[in-house]
Amino acid sequence: MANKLVLFISVLILTASVLSCSNQLTYNVKPQRPPVKHDLWDQLLKKHVTAEGLVDYKGMVNDSAQLNRYLGLLSSAHPQRFWSKEEQIAYWINAYNAFTVKLIVDHYPVKSIKDIKNGIPFVNTVWDIRFINIQGQEYDLNAIEHGILRKNFSDGRLHAALNCASWSCPPLRTEAYMAEHLDEQLDDAMRRFVNDPLRNHIGPARAELSPIFSWFSGDFKKDAGSVRAFVNRFADTPIGPEAKITFLDYDWSLNEAR
Repeated sequence: MANKLVLFISVLILTASVLSCSNQLTYNVKPQRPPVKHDLWDQLLKKHVTAEGLVDYKGMVNDSAQLNRYLGLLSSAHPQRFWSKEEQIAYWINAYNAFTVKLIVDHYPVKSIKDIKNGIPFVNTVWDIRFINIQGQEYDLNAIEHGILRKNFSDGRLHAALNCASWSCPPLRTEAYMAEHLDEQLDDAMRRFVNDPLRNHIGPARAELSPIFSWFSGDFKKDAGSVRAFVNRFADTPIGPEAKITFLDYDWSLNEAR
């Protein structure tokens, strides 16, 4: 019995090690490709995302051929070290958002992205579904967010750029992220998110923040020393030094334009 237990624990450790390695950014993918152009994704966002960041998923379904062409471009060109940092970050943000939309399109209609995992064995969440193949490298959405973007390109603003197809997520932009405008776009995305009264309630005496600021508090503290200081970089009305900070509930219903 003891030997079986040791074997079971060893298998768990090995499995965790393999999964951990699979969630890390690798650059040894051949052949090397030049940076991807994101024009197809930009066109889809301009056409099917409202000014409030809500998505016309029926329109995305109708334009699924164009979406698939864009995802094909992503799948054919894995980021390389010779790409600029901005080119790599823009690629991975757009990939996360576009493959998330792909999940919804393939399962539409759906009430919540969290419902998609139902019936898929050995999958804890929808973000653990390994359906992304980029030049032979397999990824899930968690790998892109946590194993690549957060790990290799530490920047609290990234949390305002990634959209999880849910109502409480930071709004999806009506344009693709582009390397040449990345810093400006990330600033704008976080500023819009922080000052969005549907997702954050900020005042000098009290603040009710998105739980994103709680879940990833370490990222914001690393950038600014505290969540309060980070939010105040972007808030139109800063949180007072003595203000109590609490966190709102998260609405996982689909961020669909109606």
